[in-house]
Amino acid sequence: MDITSHLTRTVSPAVLDDDRSPAKKNLLEQFYAIFAARLADNATYDRFANESITRDDQEFYDRVWTDSSQRDQIARELAGKHNVDATASRGLIAMAAPLAFHEIKSLAGTTPVPQFLHDNLDSYQHHIPTWASAVLPVSTLAAEPAVEVPVSQTATTEPLPREDEPKDSFLKALLPIIGLIILGALAWALLRGCQENPEPVATPAMAQQVAGVSNVELASLRIATDENSELYACRMRVGDETLQTNMMNALTAAFGDEANKCRADVDDKFAIDMPATAQLTTILPILKNVPNASMLIEGDTITVNTSDVLALDQLIADLKAAAPAMKVQAERPLDLKNEIESSLFAANNAMKNLGDNPDPSDVARALSIQVINFTVDDATLPEVNKELLDRAAKIISEAPDIKLMIVGHTDGQASDEYNNKLSLERAESVKQYLVSKGVDANKLTVKGMGESEPIADNSTEQGRFHNRRIEFVVDDQPTGANDGMVIGNDALDPDLNPLDSDNDDVLPDGDDATQGTVVDPAN
Repeated sequence: MDITSHLTRTVSPAVLDDDRSPAKKNLLEQFYAIFAARLADNATYDRFANESITRDDQEFYDRVWTDSSQRDQIARELAGKHNVDATASRGLIAMAAPLAFHEIKSLAGTTPVPQFLHDNLDSYQHHIPTWASAVLPVSTLAAEPAVEVPVSQTATTEPLPREDEPKDSFLKALLPIIGLIILGALAWALLRGCQENPEPVATPAMAQQVAGVSNVELASLRIATDENSELYACRMRVGDETLQTNMMNALTAAFGDEANKCRADVDDKFAIDMPATAQLTTILPILKNVPNASMLIEGDTITVNTSDVLALDQLIADLKAAAPAMKVQAERPLDLKNEIESSLFAANNAMKNLGDNPDPSDVARALSIQVINFTVDDATLPEVNKELLDRAAKIISEAPDIKLMIVGHTDGQASDEYNNKLSLERAESVKQYLVSKGVDANKLTVKGMGESEPIADNSTEQGRFHNRRIEFVVDDQPTGANDGMVIGNDALDPDLNPLDSDNDDVLPDGDDATQGTVVDPAN
């Protein structure tokens, strides 16, 4: 997938709004390539790697190119090339830079951004104009092919004539000795300089790459309310139990016992803090007052949606007033093609970074990134997902300790019975494809959850899209479908315990005597 094309689809609409002139669109597309090449430089990225960059930080561009003459050259060159006013060019670039930065970080996932951009140089290099070499570090540009220099037409292949020895041969004999004396003096001066200033001449490349670069994903909280404004869906991804506890306390304060529905993926691959944590006690009650609403808090951004346009506008206004430091935005209209392409691109990168003998939970997370978009009422595996699953089949087959559960989920638009059956058939379709590619069937189990574990609302197109999904989880103990998280028996009911006090199992069992005593299957 072309990185510049991805940014053109995701960032340009936000920058251009209703002004979709081809000239400005092409200007931004070329800027994205230049911008990506700049971020590929470790020294540049390290300057702001630990900053919390907001999506409307229009001064961020100035921190990427600290040389004002280079910033002016970029705006001027792009304006001239695409016949756009220079001032407008500068404004478009300033708006696009922070948005493109967030999108690139999202695509990179756990891979350091400079490394990700170096690995994918071929996907944007062809958009970089020749003049941009003056505003980009040499290390971020692909080396030019070697040019064979022809022998000059004035050169001769005849042997050089032998010259007579000069008469002052004694002086010529002294030249090597004089040279040694000069070299010795230079070496002494250099040694003394090092003793007075023991700082290394250059930081090793590895140290430059590691310093300031974070390998963790943003912590996040995704929640939704139902038609009665009760908590309908809740998922969190956090780096430690402290952040989990803080989030749960805020959820309980807002939603009471309904907060127990929230599933948590606790892993050191996620950040241990989130800018909005301290304001959750103010933010969550605002959402609770809106029926059929959804909210995703990720990093410094709050993305919301509702089935009512007027309610959505009011929700955004209220959240902006309550959390002025956060970026509050409406969820974008569903772009299915882009969602599928972006998910496969991110999943492929995650798979590339697994390394030898990968952790099963990392494999599960990488596979869960992809969107498997089954057609309506059908369980036929889409062709577009097969290339990624082929790669996964090889990894699962070669790793002796990987056992995965494939979990199917649906939205809430059909009966429970129908959705349970369809979700199981879709999970089975994925399993059978992996088995056909050499995976031992004993390494894979399937489960159909139907609509019982939503992660978003079912009142909007975007919410239903998020709920229709295939998830992969580690199958080494009772699990719940939770982005690869292993859930123990002391966690929330994972639908494998027929003796707990929750009546939320797919099949009736001992939880509710009025529904019979059939125990859930142990697959």
